[in-house]
Amino acid sequence: MKPLADCKLYTFVDTAYLHGRAPELVAQMLCDGGSDLIQLRAKNSSPAEVRVLAEKILPVTRRANVGLVINDHLDIAKAVGADICHLGQEDFFDAGHTHISELLPGNNPLLIGLSTHAPAQAQRAVEAGADYVAIGPIYATGTKPTATPVTLDYVRWAAANVTIPWFAIGGVNLQTLDAVLAAGAKRICVVSAILNAPDITAACREFRKRLD
Repeated sequence: MKPLADCKLYTFVDTAYLHGRAPELVAQMLCDGGSDLIQLRAKNSSPAEVRVLAEKILPVTRRANVGLVINDHLDIAKAVGADICHLGQEDFFDAGHTHISELLPGNNPLLIGLSTHAPAQAQRAVEAGADYVAIGPIYATGTKPTATPVTLDYVRWAAANVTIPWFAIGGVNLQTLDAVLAAGAKRICVVSAILNAPDITAACREFRKRLD
């Protein structure tokens, strides 16, 4: 995969939005559309099921030089040789961790991304050695229906203060994208606006064009 600093379009194989499609085929469409990173998110799947999904998707992302991110499951990310593991506040700080190095003994090349929902969380994540942070949810989103939007104010703060790669997430679609970019975002995460599109590859390419 390319360096995180060069990654702009972060997409998802989210099992809640597969609509009957095979995960590896969705991953291929996302790669064809210009994704830099693809996260496997399977909130209602068992660890064994997540591992099977990851093993199906990894060959697709490897061929395309796209980074594979495993959501929540650090052990699976390590076991299958994924590029990145993404963790929420509850998976990391609330679980008692203070630094990324605690999760990765030795020379494990796995990168770690952390979700953040406020400036203090972002600062703490940077100090903890996160490789990137997600900034959001910017807008209300069906992906996280109970989460309170952090608004574009948090994007503007991140643009001025966050020194590691960061991605704006939450309700980012082709209608909101210009405002998110104008607030200072250079990298975005897109879930439903791509996975619910009639043509995933074409939707990806449209985001890619706007980002470039």
